[in-house]
Amino acid sequence: MITHACFLSTVTFFFLVCRLLGKNPKVQEGLPQPPTITSQSPKDHIIDPRENIEIKCEAKGNPDPSFSWTRDGAHFKIEEHPNVNMRPNSGTLEVDITKRRAESFEGVYQCTAENKHGKAVSDNIVVRQSRSPLWSKERLKPRVVQEGVSLVLPCEPPAGLPPPLIFWMDNNFQKLPQSTRVSQSLNGDLYFSNVRREDSRNDYICYARFPGTQTIQQKQPITVKVLNQAPADERMPSFLIPKDRHSSKVVLRGHKLDMECIAEGRPTPEISWTKDGSVLPAGRTSFLQFNKTLQIDDVSDSEEGVYRCTATNKFGSVHHTFHVTVKAAPYWISGPPSNLVLSPGENGMLTCRASGKPKPLIRWTKNVMPIESLEDDTMKVEDDMIIFRDVKTSNSAVYQCNVSNEFGYLLANAFVNVLSEPPRVLTPVNKKYEVIRNHRAMLDCSFFGSPIPNITWFKDSRSSTLDGDSYALHDNGTLEIRISRPRDSGKYTCVARNILGIFENHVFLEVKEPTHFLKQPEYQVIKRGRSVTFECKVKHDSSLTATMTWLKDDEELPDDDRFVVGAESLTITNVVDSDAGMYTCIMNTTLDHVSASAELTVVDTTPAPAVVDERPDPPTDLELTDQTKRSVVLTWIPGNEYNSHIKNFLIQYEDSLHHRGHWHNLTHVPGTKTSAHLKLSPHVHYTFRVLALNDVGWSQPSNPSQMYKTDPAAPDENPTGVQGLGTEPNNLIISWKPLTKLQSNGPGLHYKVMYREKKPGSEWITTNVANNSRFVVSGTSTFAPYELKVQAVNNYGEGPEPAVVIGYSGEDVPKSAPTGLRTVVRNSTMAEVGWKTVSDDSIRGFLKGYKVHYWRDHGVHRHHLDHVEKILTFSGNRSHGILPGLHPFSDYSFYVKVFNGRGEGPPSITKHFRTPEGVPGPPTSLVVSNPNLDSLTLKWSPPYDPNGHITGYTLKYQPVNNSNELGEEEVLALAANETSVTLPNLQYSTRYRFYLNAKTKIGAGPAITQEAVIMVDEERPASPFANVSSSVGDDGALISWEYWGSEKNVYVEYIANNSESEEEWQKELVNGSQNVKLKGLKGGLSYRVRVVAYGHHDQPLHSSDELVVTVPAMVSRQVDIATQGWFIGLMCAIALLILILLIICFIQRNKGGKYPVKEKEDAHTDPEFQPMRDDDCPFGEYSDSEDHKPLKGSRTPSNGTVKRDDSDDSLVDYSEGGDRQFNEDGSFIGQYSGKSISRETAEGPQSSEAPSPINAINSLNSFV
Repeated sequence: MITHACFLSTVTFFFLVCRLLGKNPKVQEGLPQPPTITSQSPKDHIIDPRENIEIKCEAKGNPDPSFSWTRDGAHFKIEEHPNVNMRPNSGTLEVDITKRRAESFEGVYQCTAENKHGKAVSDNIVVRQSRSPLWSKERLKPRVVQEGVSLVLPCEPPAGLPPPLIFWMDNNFQKLPQSTRVSQSLNGDLYFSNVRREDSRNDYICYARFPGTQTIQQKQPITVKVLNQAPADERMPSFLIPKDRHSSKVVLRGHKLDMECIAEGRPTPEISWTKDGSVLPAGRTSFLQFNKTLQIDDVSDSEEGVYRCTATNKFGSVHHTFHVTVKAAPYWISGPPSNLVLSPGENGMLTCRASGKPKPLIRWTKNVMPIESLEDDTMKVEDDMIIFRDVKTSNSAVYQCNVSNEFGYLLANAFVNVLSEPPRVLTPVNKKYEVIRNHRAMLDCSFFGSPIPNITWFKDSRSSTLDGDSYALHDNGTLEIRISRPRDSGKYTCVARNILGIFENHVFLEVKEPTHFLKQPEYQVIKRGRSVTFECKVKHDSSLTATMTWLKDDEELPDDDRFVVGAESLTITNVVDSDAGMYTCIMNTTLDHVSASAELTVVDTTPAPAVVDERPDPPTDLELTDQTKRSVVLTWIPGNEYNSHIKNFLIQYEDSLHHRGHWHNLTHVPGTKTSAHLKLSPHVHYTFRVLALNDVGWSQPSNPSQMYKTDPAAPDENPTGVQGLGTEPNNLIISWKPLTKLQSNGPGLHYKVMYREKKPGSEWITTNVANNSRFVVSGTSTFAPYELKVQAVNNYGEGPEPAVVIGYSGEDVPKSAPTGLRTVVRNSTMAEVGWKTVSDDSIRGFLKGYKVHYWRDHGVHRHHLDHVEKILTFSGNRSHGILPGLHPFSDYSFYVKVFNGRGEGPPSITKHFRTPEGVPGPPTSLVVSNPNLDSLTLKWSPPYDPNGHITGYTLKYQPVNNSNELGEEEVLALAANETSVTLPNLQYSTRYRFYLNAKTKIGAGPAITQEAVIMVDEERPASPFANVSSSVGDDGALISWEYWGSEKNVYVEYIANNSESEEEWQKELVNGSQNVKLKGLKGGLSYRVRVVAYGHHDQPLHSSDELVVTVPAMVSRQVDIATQGWFIGLMCAIALLILILLIICFIQRNKGGKYPVKEKEDAHTDPEFQPMRDDDCPFGEYSDSEDHKPLKGSRTPSNGTVKRDDSDDSLVDYSEGGDRQFNEDGSFIGQYSGKSISRETAEGPQSSEAPSPINAINSLNSFV
């Protein structure tokens, strides 16, 4: 007998114990277990004062533990507090605060769970009430400041628990805009690096949101008034926060490090950050509040060091250094100590491996008692370990490890459970296992015991233990028979042994014969109306129950009496077209199943043989042999070749499972062969057909073969095209090209997506993705490299080990700007700029290149701004570039940005440079004046673009004859300050051409040209225009002239003769002709017309004498309508109709009026009497002003109001009967508007009296 030696470590034993305890309640009931704290409230437990208090403490153990509490170190007697209740079967405290304030229950609580095997304690739970105190009442004076100075608006919120969140808004609850100039500090104050006039407002309001109570409180609004005076001088930066040049900070490991630099200055300073000796940690560094706050998450020891913030503007820079020290509250190195399960006499060890800065103190207790006070030879404390030797059941207890330093503490409970249990086998007795021949068999032997039992297996007579290649014994006691054969049937015995006893259990194995086909259904072609039968004969193990099922197109058979299912057949009577399809026979047993399919084709009549013109007939008698899981042999009989030898055969297949009705090419076979060994894919329902090819062409396809179904299997390949790219800074999208259904090899296709950040110590994270070809990983670091793998998986296993692909999470805009800007001016129009490239971790993406933003500040001779920004892009990791096309002798500024696929990073500091002098542009103008018999005067303006200091001018001139031939050239050098020159001794009646250019020390610029003629008195005048004339027609005025000048820009200008001096002349371009027609001139007006030749920069050089052109007025052909008789008659009829309407209107208004003689009779007013409304008469605007005066004794309106004298300031007079609206302060809109004159004008007079008939008649008479 060969014994299986089962050695397991203490950790493995504990795992087995926990697994068996969780799955076998009967085992768990009988085993003792010290208490374990399973749930508790956080150490810092902040409560809402409006809700009942819950202090959680849950524990488990066997027997069930009891609970007790301490408060502020003293025993907490729950029974003395009627408002406090302990939840049944739990240690959780529930406090009702309806009778007492929540703050009376503040304190430090600790829970103890105890049973007879030990005590476990919770952390010290500090219970505090959240608070949101009110802002102290204060009267804030307006802040009056000069433009350009710095300003701080204090917030100073009340201290809350937890601390409030601060934000600034205006009266409309809109957040105040912040920028590099205006920003909020960490303490909530609002800082202005320099104020501007637009900062004046009276609603700077600081709000504090207290998250504990979910309340928001506001400070009194602060008024800022910026004086309308000259702004403060521009200045270099200085720090508002921090004040000194150096400061120190202490931060705890794992916490956030916040450093803040806010500077004032004008212009607004820019803030940058560096760390001496190293770079800022990638992925954990953030620049907040417009670079004024540097935040590092999850601080580690490497963040200790010196940090420097720099504030810079064009006047200089200042620095502040932070000396950062990293401390650490205690933290676990390899996790808290684990529970320990031992057998009597074994050795073991509890480890409390923790660290901190400063180094923490470790204290051990046993059942809450200091371990130093206990005398026990079986255990020894060595620093962070307790070593147990030769343990006994009395060592079962809960041990506490307390690790503490000045920054915090860790408390962990770990029990030692010494168990002494004889072996037990948990598998049911005489359990029967059934397996198909050649399949794997697994015989279970679940066991338990302490010490851990050894497991051995025997078969039948126990002649020997089961061992060797045919068997495998698993650690959990299971016996695996790799390939079951009939001889493996029989009785098996599992024996569990330890020092406390032996336990046996028997199981039985029966090996069954596999199910297989004797005859499969075959392909059928049947005429409509006939009957057809599919045979399906199957042999199975006689001891197994078998069930045959028929399917049509993978669905149940139609509910039709024509379908008759027999024991081994399916018959369809009176076949119709809809019966065509794929029929599948499935034989199921309790252990296995087989299936086969065949197709039914319904036809009208027996199809006639196809007439093929010299093409081969299709092959026949297709047969499948040598069938395996991944291959089959297909044989066929060739058809008639028609005297042309068959060159090759094409084998096609149809996959009715995934792609029914579509035939795919599988392979080609030489024409001399009539069989082919076909390699197949798993999980495909194959049907084959063959086509033959001779010199004429392809034959028709053969009839399909019988269906052959391959079994599913694990995928043979993984998806391709795996890549990882992010769309946001904190995500990674893993995508791939999915497998086809044919490539899936089985049902349940999905993908195992594995990824991990490419850095030491990172572990693979795995997730399963189905019905998708992409997976989004959120919460990633920005632009971090990831290793990616995508593996195909189906219900039958995994594909091959996938290759690793490198992907990158999403990009973010670069966080750093290029530094070290430099310039090398190559010449007056070109400069080379350079910079230090940004570090790779600052780019945070795929580097695309650098962009240089540059502009011309101004030329040296001009002081107005010329800020037209240009951008040049330099791709790749460039550190320099050329700026072409610059203006000479100009001041330029530029800055550089790095950009990636996400966008541009922050700008660098701005650097300035000046281009040297260049050659100047041409003079602005050159005018000929004062021509005499032998001389003339030239006047000019300096160049528009001097491009340097003008050192002089060069004038060249030469005569030009009638053939445009040039004479001898004269050259004259002129001083830089000259703007005119008189040339004597010129030849009269001669045309001269003049060239004038300016010079700098670099050289001469281009010339401006001009021509003039020296004339005698009786010759032509100096103007190149003559014989200017005009003729006026119906379609305009034709202006003609003669012109012999050289200028090409000739215009005809005209203006009305009586126009004001500031009105501009209208222009018509001539385009080389010597006449033009002016259209659109107004008749009856005179126009002054002249012909003008323009030189460079639209300077008028020559003008003809003005010509006055008069456009005659057009004779009116319209008839004066006022003299026509029909019009006069119409007007008279309208006047008579208006008179009649007026008379009727005034009579209507006087109905119901009162006469003085009847005043006494009408002393008692009829309450139903209503005066006529003004809108009853549409002509109220013609009534006499007397209608507005009340008659003596007249009625008041029915609403009871009385019209008062104008001196009475009644509310009715001001508000028009109460129709006015009131403002929020109680004042009504339209106050002091008098008697609503505008309303009377629009609607007519509104008198409260009935109109007097006498006044009505007088009014009518006055109208007539």
